[in-house]
Amino acid sequence: MGSADVSSFPLGAKLHRSKDRSGRFATGDSGRVMSPAVIGLVLFAAALHAAWNAVLRSGADRLWSVTIMSIAMAVVAIPFAVVLPFPASPSWPYLILSSCLQLGYSVVLVYAYRHGELGQVYPIVRGSVPLLVTLGGFLFAGQRPSALALLGVVLVALGIMSLALGRRGATVKSVALAFITGLFIAAYVTSDGIGVRLAGDPRAYAAWIFLIYGALMPMTFLAMRGKIAFDMLSAETLKALAGGVISLIAYVAVVSALALGPLGPISALRETSVVFAVVIGRVFLGEALTMRRLAACAVVAFGAACLGYRP
Repeated sequence: MGSADVSSFPLGAKLHRSKDRSGRFATGDSGRVMSPAVIGLVLFAAALHAAWNAVLRSGADRLWSVTIMSIAMAVVAIPFAVVLPFPASPSWPYLILSSCLQLGYSVVLVYAYRHGELGQVYPIVRGSVPLLVTLGGFLFAGQRPSALALLGVVLVALGIMSLALGRRGATVKSVALAFITGLFIAAYVTSDGIGVRLAGDPRAYAAWIFLIYGALMPMTFLAMRGKIAFDMLSAETLKALAGGVISLIAYVAVVSALALGPLGPISALRETSVVFAVVIGRVFLGEALTMRRLAACAVVAFGAACLGYRP
């Protein structure tokens, strides 16, 4: 599921890094522009990413829904795993680690949506990922955040506080679970950032991620529930299957955008998914859409864009 977050640092950056004549890694953004096609692809991916989260949030049994989504993704990934080159052996520890982290991410996200609305949980999850990556880089890697990144930290913190506080604010449990979800995402994105460079072909790496995750999620469901029962023609099954396909399309759209445009602006524009989530939550799930919530989500989206922007 989470592989749709490919534009997050550092995975998106790694997909575009190649050696220049001096032997150093370059970003590969030289000459790339934010054309209307690229902007359209990024906005399309952002809307789809919010949409599959809405599908999950609206499910009658969210753990079951995310399991069916994982199966749909694995089925679609099978022909690509067969046709594309096998990922190089050095990438497999990271590939397996990322698959396990995505499993944890999915389970925690299910519980987060059990305790909070889409328009509350999703912005906190999206905003916490670049926030956690930035803080982690500062604490453990000695990276000094830029003035823009510091502004992003402040904005994300203020936006999340606004979402969590007040009469209609998110519960403490949903905020905590959203942050834990963000921690899982930051961890698997970091693992992917290393593994995808070692794989040889990032498409094959992604296909095998979907396959392994698509096996682990049903196994986890069986361990927790005992059996998976579904009717292929039921509305819930069709909705969950559609959610898995939507997630894959979102992934393809953002990877296509990264192949055509510059990483920094794409990563920043990608955070519009927060606003899409709030609108989808209001239109399709009947969630409250107060000016305070809309403003808080916009602040989180702008702050996350500041954190994720790499000129």
